[in-house]
Parts: sequence; structure tokens; C-alpha cells
Amino acid sequence: MFTKFKKFLTEKDRSDLTLKGYLSDLRSFADWFEWKNDEKFSPESVTPTDLREYKQYQSKEKKYLANTIGRHFSSLNVYFNWAVSEKLIETNPAKGIKSIKQTTTTPRWLDKKEQFALRRAMEKDLQIARLRYPKRWAGRQRDFSMVTILLNTGLRLAETVNLELGDIQLSERKGSVLVRHGKGDKQRRIPLNADARKALQDWLEIRPKISGNDFVFVALESEANGSLSHRTVQRIVRRYGQDAGLPDLSPHILRHTFAKNLVNNGVSLEKVAALLGHSSLETTRIYITPSAQDLAQAVSKLEIQS
Repeated sequence: MFTKFKKFLTEKDRSDLTLKGYLSDLRSFADWFEWKNDEKFSPESVTPTDLREYKQYQSKEKKYLANTIGRHFSSLNVYFNWAVSEKLIETNPAKGIKSIKQTTTTPRWLDKKEQFALRRAMEKDLQIARLRYPKRWAGRQRDFSMVTILLNTGLRLAETVNLELGDIQLSERKGSVLVRHGKGDKQRRIPLNADARKALQDWLEIRPKISGNDFVFVALESEANGSLSHRTVQRIVRRYGQDAGLPDLSPHILRHTFAKNLVNNGVSLEKVAALLGHSSLETTRIYITPSAQDLAQAVSKLEIQS
């Protein structure tokens, strides 16, 4: 049953991350259903009462936040709607189940002080590599250039590793990268600022020519003939983050930072959405919502009057 649902999601061109999320949420519910009812899971066995109980279980027992519960039920809705379309059930048992009121959450982004610390850590790492580790220097230049691109374009992780040489346009005064297969298979072109252009030029000057490999960011320390893996990029970003005192740093935080920097500099939400590849302005509005960091800074400015 899950295999057929997975095939359906794949045909709908859902991203790998979305697909994994749906299947994980579905398996969690199926495991709970079998534990709770001592009955093998099947879509026709699920009732609205089961789903109400599951919502209470997630809230009271698992202590999940409203946003997490909402995500789980969104996945279940997709599954049961699919089951209806496949004539496995007549109606969606999740339809009409009231959701727990969600709080507005904002993503994590880097403030100016944290961005300064990150850039300094990256520059220091590159300088040391040039002086002491000439054999490793090319790899460190690749890492420096790649993270600079992430911070200055807002590319998603998958978009970054799939970037090819033919997707880049570079000149002395302008440049851009073409995202050929963004989320939802949408294309967009992102202009490059001076920092991004220089970072790319510095890397491309020393990037080895590998027959049949046109990916911009390639592996140097192995015989792998392809793009960098997602895990490798995450590890590179995390290493820079640790050097900068930012242990939770990830490619997605760099994407959020790019977006927040645009909003803080007066760029309209329509333009931010276009640069990020968002389908809806509602998704982009999170960058005008105060973050926990913003609220903490606001409260810290209060002075107790004696």
C-alpha cells in the first residue's frame, strides 16, 4: 500500500524531502494505529475517531507542537485523499478533523553579527589553507565559494549541488545562475552580486576539468564522478558554523539569511519570492514576521525604572 502511494507522490513530482516526510508521517500513524487497536493497518479500517484520538495522543502524550501535528495531518490528508481516488475507501476520515491552532513561527536566520563571524571564519580558513596546506587549498576554495554562493543567492541545497557550468553567466560587472529544476520543476534565474561573482570566478579558475562532469562543485578527494552529495555540503557548512560559533548552521539557514537580508534592505516580497522560487507570497511573508531573536532583542532594550 505504501509503495503505491510512494509511486503516486513520485509521479506528482514531489521533492525527495517532501516524499520522505509524507511516508514517515504515514508510518508513524500506522504504527500507532496497530498499537492502539491491536489491528493491522489498512485505510478502510481507519475511522474519524481514530484520527481524533491520534491528534490527542500527539498533543498530550508526545507533546508535539501545533505546527508538527498540523504537518502530520496534512500528510494523512494527502494519503486518504489518494485512497479515495484509488477507490480503496469512500470518504476521507481525516476530513473535518479540526486542527490545533498553530502559532506563527519564523525560520532561523543569521543576524549581522553572526554573518560577520561566519565570513571571518571562512576567510581565515582559506588563508590558513593557502599558507600551510597547498594540497588542500583547492578544496577549501571550493568550500568557500560554494557557501558564499549559498549566502548570496538563497539557492536550496539540491539546487546548489545540481548547478552545472552551463547554468552560469559571468562577466566583470554582472552575472547570474540559472536554476533549471527548482522545487515544483520551476526554472528561475538569480542575479549574482559582486561577492558571488568573485567567489565563483576564483573557484572556476582552479576547478579541475573532469570528463563528463559539468557540475560546478565537484568532489576533489575521491574518484566520484558527479556532484557533491547533500551530506558533504551539510558537513562543509557545519564545519564553518562551528568555526564561527554557530553550531546549528545549515544550508537552509543560509537561504533564510539571504531572504531576510533582502527584506531588511527594502526589497519587495514579490521580488524576494521570485528570487527564492516561492509559488505563493504567503510562504515569503515569514520574513516580515518577527523572529524569536527579534523579540528577544526588543525585550532586552527595556530598562527597569527604579
